[in-house]
Amino acid sequence: MTSTASAADATAAALSAGPATALRVPARPYDFEFDPATTALLVIDMQRDFLEPGGFGESLGNDVSRLRTTIEPLTRVLAATREAGIMVVHTREGHLPDLSDLPPAKLRRGQATLRIGDPGPMGRILIRGEYGHGIIDELAPLPGEPVIDKPGKGAFHATELADLLAGAGIERLVVTGVTTEVCVHTTVREANDRGYDCLVLADCVGSYFPEFHRVALEMVAAQGGIFGWVAPCADYLAALASLGVS
Repeated sequence: MTSTASAADATAAALSAGPATALRVPARPYDFEFDPATTALLVIDMQRDFLEPGGFGESLGNDVSRLRTTIEPLTRVLAATREAGIMVVHTREGHLPDLSDLPPAKLRRGQATLRIGDPGPMGRILIRGEYGHGIIDELAPLPGEPVIDKPGKGAFHATELADLLAGAGIERLVVTGVTTEVCVHTTVREANDRGYDCLVLADCVGSYFPEFHRVALEMVAAQGGIFGWVAPCADYLAALASLGVS
């Protein structure tokens, strides 16, 4: 056998074997395996403008209480993930104060009573540095946890996320946040195209529209996991418990 063939066989065997230090999460469409050393928790857009009264989400006519159901399970997931020493990355959707990174089509779209950049109860809507743009207190990032500011729906578009994950040797993402069918789904699709395996925690992502939430999760796990895996947070927490994480 040639050395080239031997190397190819070794690579194929390594890929089929899965993570070297694998934890297993029962998931759809089949179990998700991950090595804590090469996995990151992604917390997408848990911002006041989306989750609290008076923010951008409510200005669109949405019931923000639907998104707030994610806070309690995500609080537990965040604590256990930190205890396990797994990388945590937060994202925030928002724009520069001069709106130079805001496409006119995004500004015009919809029939909101408040538009991006308008004054709102928590400062200018979806503007970086304003109170409403910040992450809710319950899920505040710890010092040293990266916070990615993104101008679009996906967390990879026009951000440093890809370089950050590559530099940390990350291969798998546990995905949480809001909203399921918009920023979460877009980010999972972007990650899938970049070669990441993604586990979406079903009760740690949320939508203003229950049917959109349900269908978006079905789309992730369809056709053998076309975009990734889906599981409740209890199963992810049980996997971490095998490490002695409470």
